[in-house]
Amino acid sequence: MLAVDTGIVEEWLSEFKTLPESSISSYATNLKDKSSLVSSLYKVIREPQSELLEPVCHQLFEFYRSGEERLLRFTLQFLPELMWCYLAVSASRDLQSSGCIEALLLGIYNLEIVNKQGHSKVLSFTIPSLSKPSVYHEPSSIGSMALTEGALSQHGLSRVVYSGPHPQREMLTAQNRFEVLTFLLLCYNAALSYMPAISLQSLCQICSRICVCGYPRQQVRKYKGVNSRIPVSSEFMVQMLTGIYYAFYNGEWDLARKAMDDILYRAQLELYPEPLLVANAIKASLPQGAMKSSKEGTRCIQVEITPTSSRISRNAVTSMSIRGHRWKRREQPETGNDSPEMGNFVIPEISVTNVAGERTGNGEKCRALTENDSQHVQGVQETATDTRTDSKVMPEIRRQKSVRKMMEDGINSSGRVQF
Repeated sequence: MLAVDTGIVEEWLSEFKTLPESSISSYATNLKDKSSLVSSLYKVIREPQSELLEPVCHQLFEFYRSGEERLLRFTLQFLPELMWCYLAVSASRDLQSSGCIEALLLGIYNLEIVNKQGHSKVLSFTIPSLSKPSVYHEPSSIGSMALTEGALSQHGLSRVVYSGPHPQREMLTAQNRFEVLTFLLLCYNAALSYMPAISLQSLCQICSRICVCGYPRQQVRKYKGVNSRIPVSSEFMVQMLTGIYYAFYNGEWDLARKAMDDILYRAQLELYPEPLLVANAIKASLPQGAMKSSKEGTRCIQVEITPTSSRISRNAVTSMSIRGHRWKRREQPETGNDSPEMGNFVIPEISVTNVAGERTGNGEKCRALTENDSQHVQGVQETATDTRTDSKVMPEIRRQKSVRKMMEDGINSSGRVQF
Protein backbone atom coordinates (compact mmCIF):
# COMPACT_ATOMS: atom_id res chain seq x y z
CA MET A 1 0.00 0.00 0.00
CA LEU A 2 1.45 3.35 -1.06
CA ALA A 3 1.96 6.32 1.24
CA VAL A 4 -0.41 8.35 -0.94
CA ASP A 5 -3.25 5.92 -0.28
CA THR A 6 -2.45 5.94 3.43
CA GLY A 7 -2.65 9.72 3.52
CA ILE A 8 -6.00 9.78 1.72
CA VAL A 9 -7.52 7.27 4.14
CA GLU A 10 -6.18 9.04 7.22
CA GLU A 11 -7.57 12.36 6.02
CA TRP A 12 -10.97 10.71 5.44
CA LEU A 13 -10.96 9.25 8.95
CA SER A 14 -10.22 12.56 10.61
CA GLU A 15 -12.59 14.58 8.43
CA PHE A 16 -15.74 12.74 9.46
CA LYS A 17 -14.94 12.89 13.18
CA THR A 18 -14.93 16.68 13.17
CA LEU A 19 -17.93 17.04 10.89
CA PRO A 20 -21.04 18.77 12.39
CA GLU A 21 -24.40 17.07 11.98
CA SER A 22 -25.75 19.88 9.80
CA SER A 23 -23.08 19.16 7.16
CA ILE A 24 -23.55 15.38 6.94
CA SER A 25 -26.00 15.58 4.05
CA SER A 26 -23.71 17.68 1.83
CA TYR A 27 -20.74 15.54 2.87
CA ALA A 28 -22.55 12.36 1.79
CA THR A 29 -23.45 13.91 -1.57
CA ASN A 30 -19.81 14.73 -2.39
CA LEU A 31 -18.45 11.43 -1.06
CA LYS A 32 -19.47 9.33 -4.07
CA ASP A 33 -17.36 11.49 -6.39
CA LYS A 34 -14.11 10.74 -4.53
CA SER A 35 -12.88 7.86 -6.67
CA SER A 36 -9.35 8.05 -5.24
CA LEU A 37 -10.73 7.51 -1.73
CA VAL A 38 -12.76 4.47 -2.82
CA SER A 39 -9.73 2.95 -4.51
CA SER A 40 -7.59 3.50 -1.41
CA LEU A 41 -10.24 1.92 0.85
CA TYR A 42 -10.28 -1.21 -1.34
CA LYS A 43 -6.52 -1.51 -0.89
CA VAL A 44 -6.88 -1.26 2.88
CA ILE A 45 -9.56 -3.97 2.99
CA ARG A 46 -7.46 -6.33 0.86
CA GLU A 47 -4.62 -6.16 3.39
CA PRO A 48 -5.80 -7.92 6.56
CA GLN A 49 -2.61 -6.95 8.40
CA SER A 50 -3.01 -3.22 7.71
CA GLU A 51 -3.16 -0.93 10.73
CA LEU A 52 -5.86 1.14 9.06
CA LEU A 53 -8.26 -1.79 8.65
CA GLU A 54 -9.81 -1.54 12.12
CA PRO A 55 -10.51 2.25 12.04
CA VAL A 56 -11.82 1.93 8.48
CA CYS A 57 -14.29 -0.81 9.51
CA HIS A 58 -15.38 1.28 12.47
CA GLN A 59 -15.94 4.32 10.25
CA LEU A 60 -17.92 2.30 7.71
CA PHE A 61 -20.16 1.03 10.48
CA GLU A 62 -20.72 4.61 11.68
CA PHE A 63 -21.76 5.50 8.14
CA TYR A 64 -24.23 2.62 8.05
CA ARG A 65 -26.00 3.46 11.30
CA SER A 66 -26.00 7.23 10.73
CA GLY A 67 -29.44 7.06 9.06
CA GLU A 68 -28.20 8.89 5.94
CA GLU A 69 -29.14 6.83 2.89
CA ARG A 70 -26.13 7.86 0.80
CA LEU A 71 -23.69 6.99 3.58
CA LEU A 72 -25.39 3.61 3.93
CA ARG A 73 -24.89 2.92 0.20
CA PHE A 74 -21.27 4.02 0.45
CA THR A 75 -20.68 1.25 2.99
CA LEU A 76 -22.66 -1.31 1.00
CA GLN A 77 -20.40 -0.99 -2.05
CA PHE A 78 -17.55 -2.63 -0.09
CA LEU A 79 -19.68 -5.56 1.08
CA PRO A 80 -18.53 -8.13 -1.54
CA GLU A 81 -14.88 -7.38 -0.83
CA LEU A 82 -15.46 -7.61 2.93
CA MET A 83 -17.15 -11.00 2.50
CA TRP A 84 -14.27 -12.33 0.45
CA CYS A 85 -11.68 -11.16 2.98
CA TYR A 86 -13.62 -12.79 5.81
CA LEU A 87 -14.04 -16.11 3.94
CA ALA A 88 -10.41 -16.14 2.84
CA VAL A 89 -9.17 -15.59 6.39
CA SER A 90 -11.63 -18.20 7.71
CA ALA A 91 -10.34 -20.74 5.21
CA SER A 92 -6.77 -20.12 6.37
CA ARG A 93 -7.85 -20.59 10.04
CA ASP A 94 -6.47 -17.14 10.94
CA LEU A 95 -9.62 -15.80 12.63
CA GLN A 96 -7.82 -13.20 14.74
CA SER A 97 -6.94 -11.02 11.76
CA SER A 98 -10.59 -10.90 10.64
CA GLY A 99 -12.07 -9.71 13.93
CA CYS A 100 -12.87 -6.16 12.77
CA ILE A 101 -14.36 -7.39 9.48
CA GLU A 102 -16.51 -9.92 11.32
CA ALA A 103 -17.72 -7.21 13.69
CA LEU A 104 -18.64 -4.95 10.77
CA LEU A 105 -20.59 -7.72 9.02
CA LEU A 106 -22.41 -8.64 12.23
CA GLY A 107 -23.23 -5.00 12.92
CA ILE A 108 -24.76 -4.51 9.45
CA TYR A 109 -26.71 -7.75 9.79
CA ASN A 110 -28.16 -6.86 13.21
CA LEU A 111 -29.18 -3.42 11.93
CA GLU A 112 -30.93 -4.82 8.85
CA ILE A 113 -33.04 -7.48 10.55
CA VAL A 114 -34.95 -4.91 12.65
CA ASN A 115 -36.95 -1.84 11.74
CA LYS A 116 -36.65 1.64 13.20
CA GLN A 117 -38.80 0.68 16.18
CA GLY A 118 -36.52 -2.26 17.01
CA HIS A 119 -38.97 -4.98 15.93
CA SER A 120 -37.92 -7.90 13.74
CA LYS A 121 -38.46 -7.48 10.01
CA VAL A 122 -40.42 -9.94 7.89
CA LEU A 123 -39.59 -9.61 4.22
CA SER A 124 -42.16 -10.67 1.63
CA PHE A 125 -41.72 -11.58 -2.04
CA THR A 126 -44.60 -12.00 -4.49
CA ILE A 127 -44.06 -14.72 -7.07
CA PRO A 128 -45.53 -13.65 -10.44
CA SER A 129 -48.19 -15.78 -12.07
CA LEU A 130 -47.61 -17.10 -15.59
CA SER A 131 -51.30 -16.70 -16.39
CA LYS A 132 -50.96 -12.90 -16.21
CA PRO A 133 -48.87 -10.89 -18.69
CA SER A 134 -45.77 -9.01 -17.57
CA VAL A 135 -42.81 -7.22 -19.18
CA TYR A 136 -41.05 -10.58 -19.38
CA HIS A 137 -43.68 -12.83 -20.94
CA GLU A 138 -47.05 -13.10 -22.65
CA PRO A 139 -49.39 -15.92 -21.58
CA SER A 140 -50.34 -16.56 -25.22
CA SER A 141 -46.73 -17.35 -26.12
CA ILE A 142 -46.47 -20.12 -23.52
CA GLY A 143 -49.12 -22.23 -25.20
CA SER A 144 -52.65 -23.31 -24.53
CA MET A 145 -53.40 -23.50 -20.83
CA ALA A 146 -56.11 -25.96 -19.95
CA LEU A 147 -59.01 -24.33 -18.12
CA THR A 148 -59.35 -26.99 -15.48
CA GLU A 149 -61.04 -26.49 -12.15
CA GLY A 150 -57.67 -26.30 -10.42
CA ALA A 151 -56.32 -23.73 -12.88
CA LEU A 152 -59.40 -21.54 -12.51
CA SER A 153 -59.18 -21.70 -8.73
CA GLN A 154 -55.57 -20.52 -8.84
CA HIS A 155 -56.20 -17.74 -11.37
CA GLY A 156 -55.85 -14.32 -9.81
CA LEU A 157 -54.18 -15.66 -6.68
CA SER A 158 -50.64 -14.45 -5.94
CA ARG A 159 -48.20 -16.57 -4.03
CA VAL A 160 -46.21 -14.67 -1.41
CA VAL A 161 -42.99 -16.00 0.11
CA TYR A 162 -41.88 -14.65 3.48
CA SER A 163 -38.38 -14.37 4.87
CA GLY A 164 -37.84 -13.81 8.58
CA PRO A 165 -37.89 -12.97 11.34
CA HIS A 166 -34.14 -13.46 11.58
CA PRO A 167 -32.46 -13.98 14.96
CA GLN A 168 -29.84 -11.66 16.39
CA ARG A 169 -26.25 -12.91 16.10
CA GLU A 170 -23.39 -12.14 18.44
CA MET A 171 -20.70 -14.02 16.52
CA LEU A 172 -20.21 -15.88 13.27
CA THR A 173 -19.81 -19.65 13.48
CA ALA A 174 -19.62 -22.42 10.92
CA GLN A 175 -23.33 -23.09 11.44
CA ASN A 176 -24.68 -19.56 10.95
CA ARG A 177 -21.97 -18.11 8.71
CA PHE A 178 -23.74 -18.44 5.39
CA GLU A 179 -27.11 -17.61 6.85
CA VAL A 180 -25.73 -14.19 7.78
CA LEU A 181 -23.75 -13.73 4.56
CA THR A 182 -26.74 -14.71 2.41
CA PHE A 183 -28.89 -12.09 4.10
CA LEU A 184 -26.17 -9.45 3.70
CA LEU A 185 -25.84 -10.26 0.00
CA LEU A 186 -29.62 -9.93 -0.28
CA CYS A 187 -29.36 -6.40 1.14
CA TYR A 188 -26.58 -5.63 -1.33
CA ASN A 189 -28.67 -6.86 -4.27
CA ALA A 190 -31.55 -4.64 -3.16
CA ALA A 191 -29.29 -1.61 -3.78
CA LEU A 192 -27.61 -2.84 -6.98
CA SER A 193 -28.80 0.09 -9.06
CA TYR A 194 -26.81 2.47 -6.81
CA MET A 195 -23.57 0.50 -6.88
CA PRO A 196 -20.62 1.91 -8.89
CA ALA A 197 -18.72 -0.06 -11.52
CA ILE A 198 -15.84 -0.91 -9.19
CA SER A 199 -18.27 -2.59 -6.78
CA LEU A 200 -19.80 -4.71 -9.57
CA GLN A 201 -16.31 -5.72 -10.67
CA SER A 202 -15.48 -6.74 -7.12
CA LEU A 203 -18.69 -8.79 -6.91
CA CYS A 204 -17.90 -10.75 -10.08
CA GLN A 205 -14.31 -11.39 -9.03
CA ILE A 206 -15.08 -12.61 -5.52
CA CYS A 207 -17.90 -14.88 -6.80
CA SER A 208 -15.46 -16.49 -9.20
CA ARG A 209 -12.78 -16.88 -6.53
CA ILE A 210 -15.13 -18.38 -3.93
CA CYS A 211 -16.36 -21.03 -6.36
CA VAL A 212 -13.04 -22.26 -7.80
CA CYS A 213 -10.62 -22.00 -4.88
CA GLY A 214 -9.26 -25.46 -4.04
CA TYR A 215 -10.52 -26.99 -7.31
CA PRO A 216 -8.65 -27.76 -10.56
CA ARG A 217 -10.15 -24.70 -12.25
CA GLN A 218 -8.15 -22.46 -9.91
CA GLN A 219 -5.04 -23.18 -11.96
CA VAL A 220 -6.95 -22.29 -15.14
CA ARG A 221 -8.02 -18.95 -13.65
CA LYS A 222 -4.53 -18.41 -12.17
CA TYR A 223 -5.89 -17.29 -8.81
CA LYS A 224 -3.26 -17.08 -6.08
CA GLY A 225 -3.51 -16.71 -2.34
CA VAL A 226 -6.14 -19.11 -1.00
CA ASN A 227 -5.67 -22.72 -2.08
CA SER A 228 -8.17 -24.40 0.24
CA ARG A 229 -11.82 -24.97 -0.63
CA ILE A 230 -14.37 -22.50 0.67
CA PRO A 231 -17.74 -24.11 1.53
CA VAL A 232 -20.80 -22.32 0.18
CA SER A 233 -24.54 -22.83 0.54
CA SER A 234 -27.11 -23.13 -2.22
CA GLU A 235 -28.94 -19.96 -1.13
CA PHE A 236 -25.71 -17.96 -1.11
CA MET A 237 -24.96 -19.01 -4.70
CA VAL A 238 -28.43 -17.94 -5.84
CA GLN A 239 -27.83 -14.48 -4.36
CA MET A 240 -24.49 -14.32 -6.16
CA LEU A 241 -26.23 -15.09 -9.44
CA THR A 242 -28.74 -12.29 -8.81
CA GLY A 243 -25.96 -9.71 -8.64
CA ILE A 244 -24.09 -11.20 -11.59
CA TYR A 245 -27.20 -11.09 -13.76
CA TYR A 246 -27.41 -7.35 -13.12
CA ALA A 247 -23.70 -6.93 -13.93
CA PHE A 248 -24.22 -8.59 -17.32
CA TYR A 249 -26.25 -5.65 -18.58
CA ASN A 250 -24.42 -2.86 -16.76
CA GLY A 251 -20.99 -2.75 -18.33
CA GLU A 252 -19.35 -5.91 -16.89
CA TRP A 253 -20.18 -8.52 -19.50
CA ASP A 254 -16.82 -10.32 -19.54
CA LEU A 255 -16.37 -10.55 -15.77
CA ALA A 256 -20.01 -11.57 -15.26
CA ARG A 257 -19.75 -14.30 -17.90
CA LYS A 258 -16.63 -15.72 -16.24
CA ALA A 259 -18.25 -15.61 -12.79
CA MET A 260 -21.41 -17.31 -14.02
CA ASP A 261 -19.40 -20.13 -15.61
CA ASP A 262 -17.52 -20.65 -12.33
CA ILE A 263 -20.74 -20.69 -10.29
CA LEU A 264 -22.23 -23.21 -12.71
CA TYR A 265 -19.04 -25.29 -12.41
CA ARG A 266 -19.25 -25.30 -8.59
CA ALA A 267 -23.00 -26.00 -8.57
CA GLN A 268 -22.44 -29.05 -10.74
CA LEU A 269 -19.79 -30.34 -8.35
CA GLU A 270 -21.98 -29.72 -5.30
CA LEU A 271 -25.16 -30.96 -7.06
CA TYR A 272 -27.14 -27.90 -5.92
CA PRO A 273 -30.43 -27.81 -7.88
CA GLU A 274 -31.36 -24.14 -7.21
CA PRO A 275 -28.18 -22.47 -8.53
CA LEU A 276 -28.09 -24.95 -11.42
CA LEU A 277 -31.61 -23.95 -12.41
CA VAL A 278 -30.96 -20.20 -12.09
CA ALA A 279 -27.56 -20.29 -13.81
CA ASN A 280 -28.83 -22.32 -16.76
CA ALA A 281 -31.87 -20.04 -17.09
CA ILE A 282 -29.62 -16.95 -17.19
CA LYS A 283 -27.27 -18.63 -19.66
CA ALA A 284 -30.15 -19.56 -21.97
CA SER A 285 -31.55 -16.02 -21.90
CA LEU A 286 -28.29 -14.27 -22.77
CA PRO A 287 -27.98 -12.87 -26.31
CA GLN A 288 -25.51 -14.78 -28.43
CA GLY A 289 -22.61 -12.54 -29.35
CA ALA A 290 -24.62 -9.36 -28.84
CA MET A 291 -22.27 -7.91 -26.22
CA LYS A 292 -18.59 -8.23 -27.04
CA SER A 293 -17.19 -5.51 -24.82
CA SER A 294 -17.58 -4.98 -21.10
CA LYS A 295 -16.92 -1.24 -21.38
CA GLU A 296 -19.93 -0.20 -23.42
CA GLY A 297 -21.90 1.10 -20.46
CA THR A 298 -25.35 0.32 -19.16
CA ARG A 299 -27.56 -1.94 -21.24
CA CYS A 300 -31.22 -2.83 -21.29
CA ILE A 301 -32.55 -6.35 -21.01
CA GLN A 302 -34.10 -7.14 -24.36
CA VAL A 303 -37.58 -8.55 -23.95
CA GLU A 304 -39.47 -10.11 -26.82
CA ILE A 305 -43.21 -9.53 -26.48
CA THR A 306 -45.63 -11.21 -28.82
CA PRO A 307 -47.89 -8.78 -30.72
CA THR A 308 -51.41 -8.50 -29.46
CA SER A 309 -53.80 -10.30 -31.81
CA SER A 310 -56.98 -8.61 -32.99
CA ARG A 311 -59.88 -9.62 -30.79
CA ILE A 312 -62.55 -8.41 -33.24
CA SER A 313 -63.42 -10.72 -36.09
CA ARG A 314 -63.45 -9.30 -39.58
CA ASN A 315 -66.97 -10.59 -40.08
CA ALA A 316 -68.28 -9.07 -36.85
CA VAL A 317 -71.15 -6.62 -37.23
CA THR A 318 -70.13 -3.32 -35.71
CA SER A 319 -71.19 0.28 -36.10
CA MET A 320 -68.20 0.91 -38.36
CA SER A 321 -69.02 -2.03 -40.61
CA ILE A 322 -72.67 -0.89 -40.95
CA ARG A 323 -71.57 2.63 -41.78
CA GLY A 324 -69.10 1.37 -44.35
CA HIS A 325 -71.79 -0.82 -45.87
CA ARG A 326 -74.07 2.22 -46.28
CA TRP A 327 -71.27 4.19 -47.90
CA LYS A 328 -70.62 1.41 -50.38
CA ARG A 329 -74.30 1.30 -51.34
CA ARG A 330 -74.46 5.04 -51.84
CA GLU A 331 -71.37 4.97 -54.02
CA GLN A 332 -72.92 2.38 -56.39
CA PRO A 333 -73.98 3.80 -59.82
CA GLU A 334 -77.66 4.47 -60.26
CA THR A 335 -79.58 2.39 -62.80
CA GLY A 336 -82.38 3.51 -65.09
CA ASN A 337 -85.73 4.37 -63.60
CA ASP A 338 -87.53 2.21 -66.10
CA SER A 339 -86.09 -1.05 -64.78
CA PRO A 340 -88.87 -3.15 -63.22
CA GLU A 341 -86.44 -4.96 -60.86
CA MET A 342 -85.14 -1.94 -58.93
CA GLY A 343 -86.56 -1.22 -55.52
CA ASN A 344 -84.49 1.98 -55.03
CA PHE A 345 -85.53 5.10 -56.89
CA VAL A 346 -84.90 8.79 -56.53
CA ILE A 347 -87.56 11.03 -55.04
CA PRO A 348 -87.22 14.78 -55.20
CA GLU A 349 -87.15 16.51 -51.83
CA ILE A 350 -89.36 19.46 -50.95
CA SER A 351 -87.09 22.46 -50.58
CA VAL A 352 -88.05 25.95 -49.49
CA THR A 353 -84.48 27.25 -49.82
CA ASN A 354 -84.42 26.93 -53.60
CA VAL A 355 -81.93 24.00 -53.29
CA ALA A 356 -83.14 20.72 -54.68
CA GLY A 357 -81.75 17.49 -53.20
CA GLU A 358 -82.16 13.77 -53.64
CA ARG A 359 -82.87 11.03 -51.13
CA THR A 360 -82.41 7.36 -51.77
CA GLY A 361 -84.72 4.72 -50.38
CA ASN A 362 -83.40 2.65 -47.47
CA GLY A 363 -83.48 -0.67 -49.36
CA GLU A 364 -86.88 -2.00 -48.40
CA LYS A 365 -88.62 -4.03 -51.00
CA CYS A 366 -91.09 -1.92 -52.96
CA ARG A 367 -93.49 -2.49 -55.76
CA ALA A 368 -91.97 -1.63 -59.13
CA LEU A 369 -93.18 1.54 -60.77
CA THR A 370 -95.38 1.36 -63.77
CA GLU A 371 -94.20 2.77 -67.05
CA ASN A 372 -96.47 5.84 -66.83
CA ASP A 373 -95.45 6.56 -63.22
CA SER A 374 -91.78 6.30 -64.14
CA GLN A 375 -92.19 8.70 -67.03
CA HIS A 376 -94.12 11.11 -64.85
CA VAL A 377 -91.48 11.01 -62.07
CA GLN A 378 -88.77 11.52 -64.66
CA GLY A 379 -90.60 14.56 -65.95
CA VAL A 380 -90.93 15.94 -62.45
CA GLN A 381 -87.19 15.45 -61.87
CA GLU A 382 -86.39 17.41 -65.02
CA THR A 383 -88.82 20.14 -63.95
CA ALA A 384 -87.27 20.24 -60.44
CA THR A 385 -83.82 20.60 -61.98
CA ASP A 386 -84.94 23.43 -64.22
CA THR A 387 -86.53 25.33 -61.35
CA ARG A 388 -83.18 25.66 -59.56
CA THR A 389 -82.57 28.83 -61.47
CA ASP A 390 -86.18 29.96 -61.32
CA SER A 391 -86.97 32.73 -58.90
CA LYS A 392 -90.53 31.57 -58.37
CA VAL A 393 -90.51 29.04 -55.52
CA MET A 394 -94.19 28.53 -54.76
CA PRO A 395 -95.29 26.93 -58.07
CA GLU A 396 -92.46 24.45 -57.80
CA ILE A 397 -93.51 23.49 -54.24
CA ARG A 398 -97.14 22.96 -55.33
CA ARG A 399 -95.98 20.79 -58.24
CA GLN A 400 -93.89 18.60 -55.98
CA LYS A 401 -96.72 18.21 -53.48
CA SER A 402 -99.10 17.13 -56.21
CA VAL A 403 -96.60 14.57 -57.45
CA ARG A 404 -96.09 13.20 -53.94
CA LYS A 405 -99.83 12.92 -53.37
CA MET A 406 -100.31 11.12 -56.69
CA MET A 407 -97.53 8.66 -55.91
CA GLU A 408 -98.91 7.93 -52.44
CA ASP A 409 -102.35 7.30 -53.92
CA GLY A 410 -100.97 5.06 -56.68
CA ILE A 411 -98.25 3.14 -54.84
CA ASN A 412 -99.25 2.79 -51.20
CA SER A 413 -102.37 0.89 -52.16
CA SER A 414 -100.42 -2.32 -52.81
CA GLY A 415 -96.91 -1.61 -51.37
CA ARG A 416 -95.09 0.86 -49.19
CA VAL A 417 -92.37 3.20 -50.15
CA GLN A 418 -90.35 4.71 -47.28
CA PHE A 419 -89.18 8.25 -47.80
